[in-house]
Amino acid sequence: MPTLTDRRWAYGAFAWLIFFVVSHVILVFFPGDDPTGDGPWDMRAYVIFNVVLISMSAIGAAVVLATVRPPARHLPRWLLLAPLVCGSVLLAIRGVPGMVENLLMVTGVRRGGFMGAGDISTGEFWAGIGINTYFFTGAVLLVGTTVSYGRRSARSAVTVEGRSGG
Repeated sequence: MPTLTDRRWAYGAFAWLIFFVVSHVILVFFPGDDPTGDGPWDMRAYVIFNVVLISMSAIGAAVVLATVRPPARHLPRWLLLAPLVCGSVLLAIRGVPGMVENLLMVTGVRRGGFMGAGDISTGEFWAGIGINTYFFTGAVLLVGTTVSYGRRSARSAVTVEGRSGG
């Protein structure tokens, strides 16, 4: 049975993923003035990109929740662990450099971050700090959930294997 801390990682990651899904659904329906950011893509690409993110996050939320729900105990370990590891890697790739960027911005080494201009506004500065912190938090929560589930499922697999005599 999962301990309370195991559940907290999972429920924290679940809340983070649901917030991500809801915020991107809102962005699809209310994209603002220039959602494409003057990039080489059009509105269709913007919507497709967001639908992919929404789908991945919704599936991730279901997987995270399954790690602490009793009916999921009968699922093969790899079925939950594979998407958890993939999601953890993706969020770490986005979250860790974002936190490094925050450090660069806060210390004044590079006020605009890795690629930003040196003369960003205070609003852009704090928006960058907030977004980077948000993704880093998501990475920490999902990695915590992945490690927690990996340990629990390995213990239960050993227990089951020991009972079956093999």
